Amino acid sequence: MIYTQATWPSVRWPNFTFTEVKCSHTGLCDVDEEFMDLLQQVRLTYGKPMRVNSFYRHPTHPVEAAKTAPGAHTTGKAVDIGVGRGQAYVLLRLGIRHFDGVGIKQHGEGRFLHFDNVTPDDIPHIIRPTVWSYK
Repeated sequence: MIYTQATWPSVRWPNFTFTEVKCSHTGLCDVDEEFMDLLQQVRLTYGKPMRVNSFYRHPTHPVEAAKTAPGAHTTGKAVDIGVGRGQAYVLLRLGIRHFDGVGIKQHGEGRFLHFDNVTPDDIPHIIRPTVWSYK
């Protein structure tokens, strides 16, 4: 569903703001409500702030435009959470219960976890469930 700052349901998703969820390139915010509900549930169980590195990306976002096919973030069903080391382990244990796509970057600077619930109906070349690591 497409949201604006004025229509963002902050009562439904109190731990996530429109600003951190919207596309940083276009300002559009097209997120999947079921995905957001699951993410909010994970956040409540985790009990700590979750730093959003990347959420919705419009297909014209430079990261997506550089790809041969749109990625998970264009569906509104994917998020990258900046977290490292021990807290990454805790969050990974929670997230893997709810999300079918899990990406892990836990080396060097910019450590994060990627969670998504993208299906082949969303993106035909996507294989889920799966786990991967970033270089």
